[in-house]
Amino acid sequence: MIILTIWPLFALICLGFVMARSGFPDPGFWPAAERVNYYILFPALLIGSLGTAPLGDPAIWRLGGAGVATVGIAAVALYIWRRFKPSPAARFGPTLQGVIRFNTYLGLAVTASLSGSMGIERAAVMLAVMVPLVNVLSIMALRDKTGGQRFLDLLLMMMRNPLILACIAGITLALSGIGLPFGTDAFVRLLGQASLPLGLLCVGAALRPATLRSDGIAISANTVARLCVMPVLAGLIGLAFGLTGVEALVLIVFFAIPTAPTAYVLTRQFGGDGTYMAGLITAQTLAAVITIPLVLLIIGAG
Repeated sequence: MIILTIWPLFALICLGFVMARSGFPDPGFWPAAERVNYYILFPALLIGSLGTAPLGDPAIWRLGGAGVATVGIAAVALYIWRRFKPSPAARFGPTLQGVIRFNTYLGLAVTASLSGSMGIERAAVMLAVMVPLVNVLSIMALRDKTGGQRFLDLLLMMMRNPLILACIAGITLALSGIGLPFGTDAFVRLLGQASLPLGLLCVGAALRPATLRSDGIAISANTVARLCVMPVLAGLIGLAFGLTGVEALVLIVFFAIPTAPTAYVLTRQFGGDGTYMAGLITAQTLAAVITIPLVLLIIGAG
């Protein structure tokens, strides 16, 4: 049942890979598609989900707290490991991103397949908390030091992030009681429906198998940490926070999925090891075909 539920998601990733390698429809299509999704379609999905989410439910906020705790523990563990095995920011930045970041498109697609609109609402609330956190931690790891002025620059960068702005807008609409009136709910829902399939196609188009030939040991270790260790850690923290049902499922799913493809862009932007980051993204995405169904079977999802 789980395989039947999620195999179409990986089929979309494979289709994106094949399309990009065959040059269809055009090499310039994929960067444009990513921008449309990042700035319009995916923010619409977040606004639509958060604008009608039951934010008064304490379980939703416990979910956000559990996500923060999971990322925090993982980040601290990586910094402790770095003290015993020093590595430059250009290398440590991708390592940290490989463990704490997540492929939002795949996470929401899996959640939607298993839990429907309720799962997307819960996931959107968690993203509202997690997206700023993982971006700040990623930039700090790539920069290594964040002074006063640089911290202000970082804040300005975060406030221009369309996903963060969409989360703020959605939560504001929900808390104000306005929701999505005058048919805007249907409008953003139509936009949001296009986001996940296009996002998964773009994930496949961004895969770089050639990068797997370098840093094999480091890539393998990071992949195991992300796809095997993190779901276990998330499950334990979820128990500590008293999460059950959909909330527990969402928490574990988002720590069982591969790292974010956008981590490559951020790594290149800050002078990190782009080849290593691309290898992490590719290896984790390929391995997730096996690990995600196993995780879901273990927790009894589906």
